Amino acid sequence: MGIMSKILGSDGSRNAQDYVELDIDEFDTAAESAGMAVRIAEIGSKQDVIAIKDAVYDGDLVIADITRHSTSDRTIEHIVDELRQVTQEVGGDIVQKGDDQLIITPTGISISREKL
Repeated sequence: MGIMSKILGSDGSRNAQDYVELDIDEFDTAAESAGMAVRIAEIGSKQDVIAIKDAVYDGDLVIADITRHSTSDRTIEHIVDELRQVTQEVGGDIVQKGDDQLIITPTGISISREKL
């Protein structure tokens, strides 16, 4: 099982209770000076796209949960098109992982379409 399978789940059965909240004060704050963060988002409506776009423009990588929409839903098609335009503007990348997640990257980060 790869690290991404452990993070994102390979069978789609992960939920918020599977994760443990960590106290940031227990860790070195050197990560604050890093230029990029991995952000987790949930897309329930078109309004949720604004925060994702802002994060990508700020240089963050976003993993967005789209389980509230079916892949044949016109709303999700519009959302993906809007996010694809953002990644083109910043020189990033976007992929859909299965039917439940989008991965959106900022400038200079591409996503391989080949599995390891």
